[in-house]
Amino acid sequence: MEINKDLIAASSTPIVLAILAEEDSYGYAILQRVRELSGGRMEWTDGMLYPVLHRLERLGHVEARWEVAETGRRRKYYGITSQGRAQLAEERRQWQAVDATLRGIWQTLSLPVPASLPASAAPLPEGA
Repeated sequence: MEINKDLIAASSTPIVLAILAEEDSYGYAILQRVRELSGGRMEWTDGMLYPVLHRLERLGHVEARWEVAETGRRRKYYGITSQGRAQLAEERRQWQAVDATLRGIWQTLSLPVPASLPASAAPLPEGA
């Protein structure tokens, strides 16, 4: 299943902030984590990730630092700031509202969940 580019772009900020809330990380490791968390459904590229990281850095949501890896290679690590944690909490509230709205619409319209989606994607019972 290919995920719409607009949806990927809209979700990039909360995904990156959530990954960095787990631990500081560098570009390639973030790309791998996105792939892992999405079960391989989201294949981000450097060209998509780095503009997001640079924007988050400009906004004060992440800080970057250079470190030398065990291999001797320099890597730029990114870490979430307290301002970034506050933004992540806000992003989460907004995405939960969107998710609840879509689940309500799908349930109200009795739209079947495609068989290819995991059970966790099925609409929740009312009041859940």
